[in-house]
Amino acid sequence: MRLYQIFGVLLLAYVAMALPSDAGRSSTVTTVSIVKQFGYPIEEHVVQTSDGYILTMHRIPYSKQTGNDGSKRPVIFLMHGLLCSSSDWVLSGPENGLAFLLSDAGYDVWMGNARGNTYSRKHASKSPLLSPFWDFEWHDIGIYDLPAMIDNVLYQTGEESLQYVGHSQGTTSFFVLNTMIPRFKNRIRSAHLLAPVVWMDHMESPLAKVGGPLLGQPNAFIELFGNAEFLPNTYAMQLMGSLMCRDSSAVQALCSNALFLMGGWDSPYLNATMIPDIMATTPAGCSINQIYHYLQEYNSGFFRQFDYGSTRNKKKYSIKTPPTYDVEAVDVPIYLYYSDNDYFASLIDVDRLRYTLNPSILKRAYRLPEEKWNHLDFLWGMGIKEILYDLVMEDIANA
Repeated sequence: MRLYQIFGVLLLAYVAMALPSDAGRSSTVTTVSIVKQFGYPIEEHVVQTSDGYILTMHRIPYSKQTGNDGSKRPVIFLMHGLLCSSSDWVLSGPENGLAFLLSDAGYDVWMGNARGNTYSRKHASKSPLLSPFWDFEWHDIGIYDLPAMIDNVLYQTGEESLQYVGHSQGTTSFFVLNTMIPRFKNRIRSAHLLAPVVWMDHMESPLAKVGGPLLGQPNAFIELFGNAEFLPNTYAMQLMGSLMCRDSSAVQALCSNALFLMGGWDSPYLNATMIPDIMATTPAGCSINQIYHYLQEYNSGFFRQFDYGSTRNKKKYSIKTPPTYDVEAVDVPIYLYYSDNDYFASLIDVDRLRYTLNPSILKRAYRLPEEKWNHLDFLWGMGIKEILYDLVMEDIANA
């Protein structure tokens, strides 16, 4: 572990905390502004979940290359990872952003936003300024957010099914959805999972190694601080992105190290020029309980629901230990794309997923030959179109 790099990241975080914060402010760099910048049409759609969260989805209904010729286009839904948002899919621009590439290929592209991120900070009765709003984790994204968004997309388009692309937490929530609500096996034609995160006990992240022993098991600390916001997109982060992380900045390396700490060290595919825009939109905020739940996965070696401790588990689940997700029962055609230098989706854990899935539904398990490709390179790595997205779009077209 590179202590000087970790120290640099901590210094960067300290600077961010020292700067003024206004999490309620709208960023000038948004999914809408990025898409409009490149001349593509963009729509915002709002949907309310059955438990009251109000989510914003973004849609590129057709490509600027073709215009709106009135033809029906196949529907595809993109779901972001932890601390991210729909901006992930467009930050790289038309040449490398997956949403643009799919639009140009003839798809009706919808991008989801999970509860609590920059675009989904509203609730029918709860304020994001108070802790009850943040009483959720990624299980809730799987059983509430994805059903509400996917059902709405199908209603709006008149389609019976769609194709799904998820990154990181977008893959975790996919498995939650499909193990908890089996009716979606008929609504998702195929699932294309980038950096799939299911079992996590071999995760290499130094953050997990440090935080896992304390925060990866039920205790009073989790009870006190779980229902709170973690790393929202603020003016401080945007200011760092524009001033500290630009190409001419003497401390740009600190920004790179922050990304390496999240995704994997020393990726040669990081486009440093993109860092200001990445920092302007990411992190996009989440609940601390989402972090805790992942740390529980790391600590326990199980892929299961949130562990509240034996007493609360008995009350909530009627058993002392949390129920496991039955991955073997998932019945949707699945395509996996993974890499060696991924701190969150280790090769051992992805192999466990591969061998647990029913062989009849696993259509591809593609291990990238680029040995230093990391967790975030699946979104913004240089050369990503040729290295990965061309294959993903070929699989989508043939699914």
